[in-house]
Amino acid sequence: MSPAVPTSPSQSLRTFGTVWLGQLISKLGTGLTNFALGAYVYNTSGSVTRFALVIFFSTLPLVLISPVAGILADRLDRRKLMVLGDLGAAFSIFLIWALFAGQDAGLWTIQHWYFYLPVFLGSACSALCYPAWMASVPLLVPKRHLGRASGMTELSAAVAHIGGPLLAASLDSAIGLSGILLLDSVSYFFSIGALLLVRFPAPPPRAPGRHSLKEDLAESWHFIRERPGLRGLLLFITGNTFAVGMVMLLINPLVLAFTDIHSLKWIAAIAGMGGLLGGIVMSVWGGPRRRILGLVGFPIVGALVLLLAVLPPSVPLIASAAAVFIFTFPLISGCNQVIWQTKVPAVLQGRVASLRRVVFQGTNLVVTLVAGFLADRLFEPWMAPGGALASSVGRVIGTGQGRGIAVMFLMLSVLMLTNVVALWLSPRVRNVETELPDALPVHPATASTAPASPAPGDTGAPARLATSGGTEA
Repeated sequence: MSPAVPTSPSQSLRTFGTVWLGQLISKLGTGLTNFALGAYVYNTSGSVTRFALVIFFSTLPLVLISPVAGILADRLDRRKLMVLGDLGAAFSIFLIWALFAGQDAGLWTIQHWYFYLPVFLGSACSALCYPAWMASVPLLVPKRHLGRASGMTELSAAVAHIGGPLLAASLDSAIGLSGILLLDSVSYFFSIGALLLVRFPAPPPRAPGRHSLKEDLAESWHFIRERPGLRGLLLFITGNTFAVGMVMLLINPLVLAFTDIHSLKWIAAIAGMGGLLGGIVMSVWGGPRRRILGLVGFPIVGALVLLLAVLPPSVPLIASAAAVFIFTFPLISGCNQVIWQTKVPAVLQGRVASLRRVVFQGTNLVVTLVAGFLADRLFEPWMAPGGALASSVGRVIGTGQGRGIAVMFLMLSVLMLTNVVALWLSPRVRNVETELPDALPVHPATASTAPASPAPGDTGAPARLATSGGTEA
């Protein structure tokens, strides 16, 4: 017997909790592999470039495939799409395990580029899951609990970020990388099992007729473009993503400029605890009633913390600052997520979520291309003894290795604060929660309330948000 579609808000919440738990276990398995495989590549090659290429091929599909994944999420059964994505991701991990099994059997010697294809495949399959899950959450969780649901999602990511490296380091000596890969493969079946136990409510029917991929993509972009509040919000998050991405990429060289790898591990662990605490706070609190205030206040906290980089560096200072900085991530992401989930119609949720993810991951790819050049070719030489800024800025914050990155952190702080000011000075973005009507009911759709077919005279097209009265003009 197939599982029944939820027929009450409480059943919908149980469905969300079941799937969330399965996702948490699979994310923890992914965290194991990400740390163990990355350490293997770096330790056996000694090359940052080869390590970065593994990250590149795991990120590229999120940019290339996410638009199509969003279209599929709005066309097909989202639960089945997530099952298919998890099966493909598990298979990609099995392929990496097979590479090591073949090497142990003397069939071949692994070259690092062997990992690129299975990593790309696994990331592509995972890209199918994200828009399907993000589009399903508003159908399962009452509107008043969406902030807590977003906090739980961020919490699972924080658990994977912290627990993955810690467990991988502990398990490596006991079961080795091959054993860790098998554990990751098995973890996906917890997610698949959870999905097989539940059913998702069907989204509202789409307009009749055939729609091309191009038309579906254009519809999601036009939806955002015609609403200045959402368009400005997307620009704000893009600017914040660029600044945060630069910080996360440059924090390691900043730390290693004055201490060793052992201290870096402690700083990373303490910073991860900050993210974990932020996820817990968002899960319990749900964020401020006006989410836009969270999108203003928490980036200000992060920006002010970056200013500490210009002080004489120490492990306690950097660890504390990193913990506070990462603490804001789940709160910012949760507030942003709730606004999009409440303002975007259910029939567009998958495509809009994918479009936002393309912008997010594309920004991160830009960061990987420019951060190293800016640090190595410009700011670090400028802040070296005798450099272009040594006699000016250097007199205040000091010169030498790492001081150029400290100046970059100072500029990124200014960028984040400017971004916040620009958001607040835009009435369309500042008032997006009140000017745009909600596209979601107070309670999630259930089998007893969701229409099986369009009402007489209804075309089935998603209702357009109000454009009269001057709010969207």
